[in-house]
This record gives sequence, structure tokens and C-alpha cells, in this order.
Amino acid sequence: MVDFNKIIDFFENLNIPENMLNRGQLVLNEFMNPIKILFEQRSVPKEPWTDEQIEFLLQTLSNMDTDKDKNAARVGEREARIASKLHLKTSAGFCHGVGRSGFLTAAQPKAPGGSIMYHLSNYLARNVLRNFGLPNIKAAIVVPICTGMSLSLVLGALKPDQNEDPQNLKRKVLIPQIDHKSLLKSINLLGFKTKIISGKIFGDAVRIPIDDIRNNLDDECFAVISVTSFFPPREHDDIKEISKFAQQNNLVHIIINAYGVQSPEWMKMIRSAIDAGRVDAIIQSTDKNFLTPIGGAVIASPTKENITKISQTYPGRASATPIVNFLISMLSMGITGYQKLIEQQQQNREILEIKLKEVAEKLNERVLNIFNPVAVAVSLKNLKEDQLYALGGALYNLRVTGPRVYNPKEKLFGTCCSNYLTPYIVMNAAIGSTKKDIVSAVERFEKAYKQITHK
Repeated sequence: MVDFNKIIDFFENLNIPENMLNRGQLVLNEFMNPIKILFEQRSVPKEPWTDEQIEFLLQTLSNMDTDKDKNAARVGEREARIASKLHLKTSAGFCHGVGRSGFLTAAQPKAPGGSIMYHLSNYLARNVLRNFGLPNIKAAIVVPICTGMSLSLVLGALKPDQNEDPQNLKRKVLIPQIDHKSLLKSINLLGFKTKIISGKIFGDAVRIPIDDIRNNLDDECFAVISVTSFFPPREHDDIKEISKFAQQNNLVHIIINAYGVQSPEWMKMIRSAIDAGRVDAIIQSTDKNFLTPIGGAVIASPTKENITKISQTYPGRASATPIVNFLISMLSMGITGYQKLIEQQQQNREILEIKLKEVAEKLNERVLNIFNPVAVAVSLKNLKEDQLYALGGALYNLRVTGPRVYNPKEKLFGTCCSNYLTPYIVMNAAIGSTKKDIVSAVERFEKAYKQITHK
């Protein structure tokens, strides 16, 4: 076995000057040292890794899995056999996936390297959340499913025990109105009933008063959902008060923090909620927060037992690819890189609002007064219905992706209430966006608005 820290010992008798060998060992040690620190500390590195270091780590770990054993007799029905070497690239070599059937975080006998990779990823998930606002969580796991499916997984894990009282089984979930189909589908998928508490208008903003949530509690309810990040005009829930309400009434409390990790304000709310009452799980998307390809989420909890239950509820072995993508993001950004991205996001959000206010004044529109650390909404009260419909298409043709145009007269779903009157457009300054993106999008919004109003 080669000890890379002493690799020059193998060549000390060759005609290579000692000072040259020592210099080479120094460079190699600097390359390998971050990997050693990762294994020892199991935390997100302070400084970013190079792509070469990340590739070396992934290749080393994936080569520990049994599908790389050329002398193995592989006769099972699931042996990570692949049709093309391209599969190795798309999975970073972890063709066996992670976990075992019925236990997501269990060690996989055919994937010792994949098991190490997954455990490291989970440590990093907990570490990054602790570093960026949630020091009071105890455990976290990366799951290879989206935010909505993660909610299904959590509800399935934390639902009432069917063996306790089958005749009196609680099957209802309280939801402060969240007009998002994937979250509603995730609850319906499990056969639970939803009790939606309607949003109310406060100025421009839509909120769900805590008293309305309290008044909708009945004997069939076993859980309550709350949300941080959502699209204007919907503001965040009163998460701290909901956590107290959940504790007082023995309700499972799940926070949907879909793209909230990038916001210190939203993370502070969650931290206060954990300290004040009951929070069972917090769900956040990997692509919206950590710049990965779509298909993963991080589930965290202030209770280790909840994460164990959730990991044991996952049906089947899981794809390693979304977990690898999260690990790559964490290593490539590091704590300093992620902090810079958050600072850039805050700056871009300020620029977005300033630019949109300037354009809104020209168009006799206004920026709506809604608290949201990521998105800004602008009224479209001067546009006719056909023009509202045309605006989205005009923006798309101008190569602007992401804005949402709402006409409440045509469709209320999305406003999170039943009587919102002002048509509006929502634009985001999410993590990873650049100042150039923001400025260009606002300029093209003004151009699109003028195009459709001067036909």
C-alpha cells in the first residue's frame, strides 16, 4: 500500500536530488491535506477545493465499491452492472447507490465507498445548516428526492402509529394556504386530508393569522405545515407561534424552507421557532440553495430520532447522484464561497428592488410592499387582460426566464388567498444570480412592457 505522505521514500535511491523530492512531496501533501481534514473533521471546508481534489476523492471512494472488483463473482439481481462507461461519469462512479431497502442511511455491503460518501455528505449537510443559521439542529440527511416528495417522506415517517388506536387514527394536516401543487400532491399521495387555512390580505401582503390556524384545529389533525420562502404576495408564516401551537397541541410541525437557507432572516425565524416550541423537520431544496442539479433535498431536525425515522421510511435503495451533487457543491464552494454567494444575493436583491422601482415609476406602476428577502413583486394594474397574458411570452422571447405574471381575475391559485385584486409580476434575485442577470432582466421587463402596450 502506498502512503502518499511518504511517497518519496520509494524513490530515495534514484538519481533525483533530495530537495526536488521534498518539494514534490510538499506539493502532493498540500493537494491531499484537505481530504485528510475532511475525514477528520467531517465538516464543510473553510476554503473551496479544486475540481481535481473533488474528482480524486470521488474516484477513490467509488473504487471501494464491489462493482470495481474485477475478481468478484457478481450473481445478484442488483450488481451495479452498467451499459456504458458514461454511467460512471453521470453517477461519479457510485453505481450501487446508497442505503439498503427500508433504511436510507444504512451501510450498503456492496458500496463501502458509497456509504462513506453518504455519511460525509450528511455530516456536511448538518454542518452547513449550523454555520448558516441553525446551530440548534441535531441531525440532517441529504435525500435524492425533491422538496415535495421529501414532505411525503417526512409525513409518512412521523404519522401516528396505526397500532395505537386504529379506530381513532388521525389523518388530517393543517396547512396555512400555500398555493403550490407539489406540496398539496405530496400530502394527497399519502391519503391524508388537508385542512387549508385561507390567506388574508394585509396591505399588499398575504398572511395567515396564527389565530386562524388555532381556530381550525380539530380532533383529526396530527400535523401542521409552515413555510418560510414563497412567492409574493404570500409572506412567511409566523413560524415561532406555530411551533408553540404545535407543542401545546402535540402536533407534528414541518417547516418548508424550500429556498430559505440563502436568507439569514428566514433562518433566524426557524432558529427561534426551534427554541420556542416544537419543530420536527425542516426541508430545503439542494438546487435552490446549494446550486446543484435538480433532484435533491436536505431534511434537518432538532431531534436525531426524527431523522432516523425518516431515513428508515425511505422505500428501497437510493440513487447516489443527487447526494454526490450536494457533496460537490459543498466542497467546491466551502464556507467562504457560500458566504460570498449569500452576500451577493443580498446585494442583488437590493439592486433588483431599486431597479424595479425606477422602472415602475416610469410605467405608472409600483413595487408592492411585501417582505421577501429573495423576490420582488411589481403591480401591473395598467395592463389589460390580453396584455397580461402577452407579457410572459414577451419576456420569454427576450430570453428572460423565471418571472411569474399573475392575473388574479383569471387565476387566483398562486396568490394564496381568495380576493387578491392587483395583477403583478414577481422577479427573483436568488442565490447564484449575478448583477448582470438582475440588471438585464429589469431592462428587458421594461422593454417587454412597452412592446405590449404600444402595439
